[in-house]
Amino acid sequence: MQDALSDSHSQSDAMDPARATACLTTLSLPATVASGDPLPPFFHQLYFWEAQPPADLGRDGHPKVGGGIPDMDLPRRMWAGGQLEFHEQLRAGITASKTTTVVSAAHKDGRSGPLGFVKLRHDFTQGGNLCVTEFQDLVYREDPDPKALKPVVPQARTNEICSETHCFNSTLLFRYSALTFNGHRIHYDIDYAKDVEGYGGLVVHGPLLAQLLMLKAERELGSLKRFSFRATSPLMHFEEAKLCWGGDGTLWVRGPDGRQNMIADAS
Repeated sequence: MQDALSDSHSQSDAMDPARATACLTTLSLPATVASGDPLPPFFHQLYFWEAQPPADLGRDGHPKVGGGIPDMDLPRRMWAGGQLEFHEQLRAGITASKTTTVVSAAHKDGRSGPLGFVKLRHDFTQGGNLCVTEFQDLVYREDPDPKALKPVVPQARTNEICSETHCFNSTLLFRYSALTFNGHRIHYDIDYAKDVEGYGGLVVHGPLLAQLLMLKAERELGSLKRFSFRATSPLMHFEEAKLCWGGDGTLWVRGPDGRQNMIADAS
């Protein structure tokens, strides 16, 4: 069922270079970003904050649905994937604009119960030029049923050309949440993550995994034109993961037990 869509809305941001420098440091990539420097791909996630007062937040710490966020009448909301086109590089210290439009919103019945799917389009412009087009895929679902069978988790490929090992912890997740102004409690409130949403620990941000894969793709390919990703299973804060490069533009994240956490494609 297709649901009613909302009008687009716009924001602007001065793209503070210090925030990009802090993110690079958080990711163990020491560097200093100065005004006018090109930003790494996906670093627009650090900007365009939409601060809401506590009364306007949902139980998960995210802004309540409604307005620019479609209400799918389901309690859990997560970022499931996205597609990006890089037209020009965004630059630090120069005011940029972001325009968000709801592309589609629909309900479906899945094997685990009712689901909601929302696709958002974000256009980022700077100096009158379109720099980045991003499509963001959101999934809404019911609270977990402790009696239900666990879903089958896909296993990751093992034929990578090269890989990098990354370790995560609660400090890293907290710092990334702060840099992106992401208030979702699954990333810092372990009691909520376990008792309400049914995870085994704090959940590593899907966008953080996508960010790391984008930086790896850029090291392998040079400047990126397109990147798409899809989260396939959650990674916990205490788990080690391998970021894998397939050599043909494919990338994936493999958890310590061999499960696939994310797949991606770059060009």
